[in-house]
Amino acid sequence: MWARLKSHWFLISLVLVFVIGFFASEALTPLLEMTTLRSAIVFAVMGSMGITLPAHSVRQSLRKPLPTLLAIAINIVVVPMMCWPMRAYLPAPIFGGLFVASLVPCTLASAAVWTRKAGGNESIALMTTVVTNLACIAVVPIGVALVLAKTTELSVTDQVWNLTLVVVIPIVLTQTMRMAGLAEWADRQKFRLSFLAQLGILSMVGFGSIASAMVVREAMQENASLFGLQIGQLFVSVAMLHVAALVFGVFAARVVRADRESQIAVGIAGSQKTLTIGLQIAIDCGVSVIPMLMYHFTQLVIDTMIASHWTNASKSKTNSNEETSASLRKGV
Repeated sequence: MWARLKSHWFLISLVLVFVIGFFASEALTPLLEMTTLRSAIVFAVMGSMGITLPAHSVRQSLRKPLPTLLAIAINIVVVPMMCWPMRAYLPAPIFGGLFVASLVPCTLASAAVWTRKAGGNESIALMTTVVTNLACIAVVPIGVALVLAKTTELSVTDQVWNLTLVVVIPIVLTQTMRMAGLAEWADRQKFRLSFLAQLGILSMVGFGSIASAMVVREAMQENASLFGLQIGQLFVSVAMLHVAALVFGVFAARVVRADRESQIAVGIAGSQKTLTIGLQIAIDCGVSVIPMLMYHFTQLVIDTMIASHWTNASKSKTNSNEETSASLRKGV
């Protein structure tokens, strides 16, 4: 029992932080005005994760770049395109939040971990993470300007500057630190740095829960039953979007004749989105943060089940091959 709780401590903590922030939102609302604090937390999270990214993964992915390019294209282009038709039935603030979630880059916190657990090519996931995070200074502002211009008052220039400050600079800075001789230290401290990054993510969830409580209170006052229906629609939409992107990635990689490990990496890295940046952008743009929180929970749960299935399938295949080899040896 304790071992299971320990292994799922982050998910449990996410729920607790969200519940506390949601129900204590009236008292905690002033925290939303501390934009510098939010930016500092995102900077720290990106730095903590960025310094643990090994440079050799870049070299590995460059040897066979097609799967990596495919995962990047799915994350940056395909997911937002899949999300766009959902504006036909989702309310503007909720669709705005979901579209922001579709625009943000691949997550530093879990894409490589889930890819590794599933038996995939970790270097593809890591390279996809780096490229999409660096590219988000252009992808997010352009996407917001094209689709959400009427929803947000945040200018493109402000978005580019904010994302450069909290995403690009910490990644470039920490990778420079690795090249300057801190790589071994960062590798030894990987667990502690990941733990600090997770604490930062939990802090951002707290901000998100406060903002979402304000949205929920307004919606409940207008029409409680309609809001419940909208949340149900959102949940189905989020699950469909993530699963569709993951399946598309796997089959697209199969079409270009990538190996099984690369297919897994393209599916996971192409479909996963980062909570930290998503919450920051959603709060700044004034759209609902609920879709970003829901997308994060959904991808963790769904990818955990899929990764377990792939792992068990790999073990079964390995055991079958070993039994076949043993039978052949006996026959000889």
